[in-house]
Formats: sequence, C-alpha cells, structure tokens
Amino acid sequence: MRYIFTLLFFIISYSAHSEEIKPFTSDGCSAFPDGTFEQKELWLNCCTEHDYAYWQGGTYEQRLTADQQLQQCVAQVGEPAIAQLMLAGVRVGGSPYLPTSFRWGYGWSYPRWYQPLTDDEKQQIKR
Repeated sequence: MRYIFTLLFFIISYSAHSEEIKPFTSDGCSAFPDGTFEQKELWLNCCTEHDYAYWQGGTYEQRLTADQQLQQCVAQVGEPAIAQLMLAGVRVGGSPYLPTSFRWGYGWSYPRWYQPLTDDEKQQIKR
C-alpha cells in the first residue's frame, strides 16, 4: 500500500511541474521562399517574427492575430499578392493538430493544441 501512495505522489508531483519550452528556432518561411529572386530575403524578417509567435503558441485568437500580422508585414514590403498566398498557407499548414516542426506551439512538446500560456510559461518565454 505504501508503494502505491509513493507512486501516486510522484505522478502528481511530476504532472504539477510545467513543461520547459525548447529554445527558439526559425526556419525562415518554412516551405516557402524567404523573398523574391532579386531580393532573396525580402520578407524573411516577417517570417521570423511569425515563427516566434508560433514557437510560443497560445490561443486560437493569438494564432489568427499572428497570421494576420504576417500577411500585413509581407504586404508592407510591397508584395500584397504573396501576402494573401502566405496567409492561406499558414492558416492551413500551421495547425497545432499536425505534428510538424512549424505547427502552432512548436516550442512545446506535441500535442499542445490551443491553450492560454500560463504565467510560468510566459516567464520561460521571456528568458
């Protein structure tokens, strides 16, 4: 009986600890060019900022905002048609339900789904 209580204690203790986020990484614009033939990194900064949001994860609304910001950023560098195409791509391909390296919340272990960041998780991201 004592063994069961000890095991239960360890299980509860382990589940009470927050997961550690992996270090931030960016693959640029994932499976998409980082710019034009003439300007090879024209919208790379937009994608890196987008990756930072995706690395963190969070709620559905936060993902929608991150995707819209990517679209606006790419449009602001003079490529509104590309911006629309990228928006469509990230809305389909960035789902947290797919076990890809560029999914929403990819800094956390899969599956993460949509969920608000805890205070502890926000502190990890700031570090």
